[in-house]
Amino acid sequence: MSLSNLKSSRGSSIDKLVQAAEAVSQKAETKSYGDDRFWKPSRDKAGNGYAVVRFLPPKEGEDLPWARYWDHGFQGPTGMWYIENSLTSIGQDDPVSEANTILWNSGRDEDKALARERKRRLHYVSNILVISDPSNPENEGKVFLYKFGKKIFDKIMDVMQPQFQDEDPVNPYDFWEGADFKIKIRKVEGWVNYDKSEFGSQAALYNSDEEKLEEVYAKVHSLADFTKPENYKTYAELKAKFNKVLGVEAGPIAAEPVVAQTAAEPAMASETAAFVGNTAAPEEDDTLSYFAKLAQES
Repeated sequence: MSLSNLKSSRGSSIDKLVQAAEAVSQKAETKSYGDDRFWKPSRDKAGNGYAVVRFLPPKEGEDLPWARYWDHGFQGPTGMWYIENSLTSIGQDDPVSEANTILWNSGRDEDKALARERKRRLHYVSNILVISDPSNPENEGKVFLYKFGKKIFDKIMDVMQPQFQDEDPVNPYDFWEGADFKIKIRKVEGWVNYDKSEFGSQAALYNSDEEKLEEVYAKVHSLADFTKPENYKTYAELKAKFNKVLGVEAGPIAAEPVVAQTAAEPAMASETAAFVGNTAAPEEDDTLSYFAKLAQES
């Protein structure tokens, strides 16, 4: 898709993005560490950080400017870690989510606490252009992938679906009518917090300089790999890893992952609502910090 085609086809893009977000909400990786495609905001010793980025439109042939996936990260009684992407990201049954649903539905407080420790974590990935990175100015003007969580995604949805009559909807992924995003990071009660992050005023990127926009658009990364089934471990592989981390004998395992049935959705939905709605821990995009905190509490 050329830049001119992108410009002419963007008329209803906000509606399409809102509908897509609502669709996945009603029904989620490849690891970013060591992957130089990914950018991550730096933080000082106090845990504060600041940067400005611009969310970018999807690569030619891809409909959405974000990929969504779930993963699990927890330490078992063996001391081993389970750090794996969840098959629920691609609509399949996942052994950890199944186990968590059983724990939660037992009604026992200790089981619910264990299920919370093993809960799914939601991630999004988008292409960004780094506008300002005071800690690493060499990143400025470069295109990267950026992994973020629900807090930032909610801010994206807020500008696409404004709540007040005096606010116009903005597609933050639009070259011409989008807006820069100011990432403001604080440490709140030991957790990384993005509450003060915000979009700036609506403005064309590079003042609509088509040569610069073409250069940026040519560097946008594909997001398709994050939800390709072949990039996920099988149900059997994940079940074996889960059993090993728990230190239990492996029982019979299905040879192939099973596509989640409609009847199973309420259980999964209740698991998600319980974990997201009742868990006090704020959003945590820094996986290493998350694991370190878990290890300290073990």
